[in-house]
Amino acid sequence: MFRLDELVARLGGELVGDGALVVRRVATLDQAGEGDLAFLANPKYLSRLKTSTAAAVIVGQKSRDAVTDRPRIVTEDPYLYYARVASLFNPPPAAVPGVHPLASVSSTVPTSVQIDAGAVVEADVQIGEGVVIGAGCSVGRGSSIGAGTRLAPRVVVYPGSVIGANCILQSGAVIGSDGFGFAREKDGRWVKIPQMGRVVIGDDVEIGANTTIDRGALDDTVIGRGAKLDNQIQIAHNVQIGEDTAIAGCVGIAGSTTIGARCMIAGGVGISGHLTITDDVVVSAATVVVKSIHKPGVYTSTLPLQPHADWVKNFSHLRHLDALAERIRALEQDVQRLSDKNPG
Repeated sequence: MFRLDELVARLGGELVGDGALVVRRVATLDQAGEGDLAFLANPKYLSRLKTSTAAAVIVGQKSRDAVTDRPRIVTEDPYLYYARVASLFNPPPAAVPGVHPLASVSSTVPTSVQIDAGAVVEADVQIGEGVVIGAGCSVGRGSSIGAGTRLAPRVVVYPGSVIGANCILQSGAVIGSDGFGFAREKDGRWVKIPQMGRVVIGDDVEIGANTTIDRGALDDTVIGRGAKLDNQIQIAHNVQIGEDTAIAGCVGIAGSTTIGARCMIAGGVGISGHLTITDDVVVSAATVVVKSIHKPGVYTSTLPLQPHADWVKNFSHLRHLDALAERIRALEQDVQRLSDKNPG
């Protein structure tokens, strides 16, 4: 629990009303009640703010006086403020130092490290202070994990991988698996290309459940500081992802593509290999990126949702675009000829 004036002292913002009010959690406008702190991130929900029974609210400057019957914290970005308050109310569980008797640890680890049952830590692994390695994890030989990083149960870190400090890896994440590299014989058989690079992950990175990051073929696959990766993402060998880039679930990124800093890649996007995406690019959901993007902005290649019958009808027109284009060119030529014969 926190007093409102304690929250403002820690996080900033303008306090309007009784700072001694104690709040016990953050909640939505609809669900908040006595002792709850709600937030208004979108002005279109202003009517819900007025009917909410929250004890106090976080609002933007324009909504400062939308309600006057309860204390409020006024800030430029209520959603960001909510995230920070929620982090105060819900800190990660403290590490419980020690190695479980059913873990297999072949490296020297600091006494502040927590290693749970069934985890395997191979030889020559470097582990920082306060690291948590969950049940059933596998940490390969010669890898390193920075201080404060947490591996949820059943994370696999292949040999030689580098993970920075204060990272979070959710269950099922696989770091450093072989990239999809093969050369083809004339008779059609495939020859596996050894994947000799590493995965290098910067500080403050979060990697979602069942996301896979392949090691480089020759150079490293690199995930920049502060990047946030959702669940079930596939990142192929030699991909480079810039700092503070966020990637939503079910994205597939083919090999040797470079994505810049502060990008946002929405769910279900497919990105071809050997491309470059510059900084500050937003790619809409389900877009297929087949060429490099050199200018910041929002990019979309998906069709909007429509009734199936309309889609069938519209697609039938698309099938005849080439023929329609030829007819238009022929008509333009006919018009030009008539114009040449009858000038003025």
